[in-house]
Amino acid sequence: MRFRFSKMQGLGNDFVVIDGVRQPIALSSGQIRFLADRRFGVGCDQLLLVERAERADVDFRYRIFNADGGEVEQCGNGARCFARFVHEQGLTEKREIRVETLRGVIRPRLETNGEVTVDMGAPVLEPAWIPFVSDSADLVQALAVDGRNVAITAVSMGNPHAVQVVDDVDAAPVASLGPLIEAHARFPQRVNAGFMQVIGRRRIRLRVFERGAGETPSCGTGACAAVVVGILRGLLDSPVRVETRGGELVVAWQGAGAPVRMTGPAVTVFTGEIEL
Repeated sequence: MRFRFSKMQGLGNDFVVIDGVRQPIALSSGQIRFLADRRFGVGCDQLLLVERAERADVDFRYRIFNADGGEVEQCGNGARCFARFVHEQGLTEKREIRVETLRGVIRPRLETNGEVTVDMGAPVLEPAWIPFVSDSADLVQALAVDGRNVAITAVSMGNPHAVQVVDDVDAAPVASLGPLIEAHARFPQRVNAGFMQVIGRRRIRLRVFERGAGETPSCGTGACAAVVVGILRGLLDSPVRVETRGGELVVAWQGAGAPVRMTGPAVTVFTGEIEL
């Protein structure tokens, strides 16, 4: 099987993006792991597959696969790259599109300055829908990890996140604590572990250990989740500038029931062709 692809990145979170509209694509988890491998394949955090819409009210279907080959529900940085990809490939002329994902419809919009704004939908806090095993409705909960309790807030932005506030994000134990939170039994579908440092009412620094990919330079849904948690805890005011190791995003949220809107760059690094 031979197909074309684009290598793209959003603040250093990188993707192999494939047009599944004009060419038939069926990849096994092993082939996805090969493509994601940075020594033997192309190299990426996630593989994004653009497919024809299965619903009349959307423009495309969006499938996301982590570097470990597993399919996941959502990816914010990927959504921005998705929007730029379908424009660059001539798959649409619309500046704003509706895209079907495993967890509902998102609305990316290509801005005149080249950045992309994505309506990520409303955050989900009900434990059963995250999913998060909990009998409590408390916003901040103790998670027993490695012999100690970590104060986290669980939220879904189409995929599950556990966000904690830290004093210094550079000194946070992301490499050691991240994998333990990711695989915690109270998150039956695993979870993205976010470490947030509050700099001011409208600025945070963030690192995220992503499920199936490890720590990445940036995580779009992680930025959205962190801002939601910060606003709910009374620490932040919208809009918030989110500083990651890959660059900055702007996230806006007006409160309960409102969608989260994320704005940031999306860049095509190169295009290529590969045979599997």
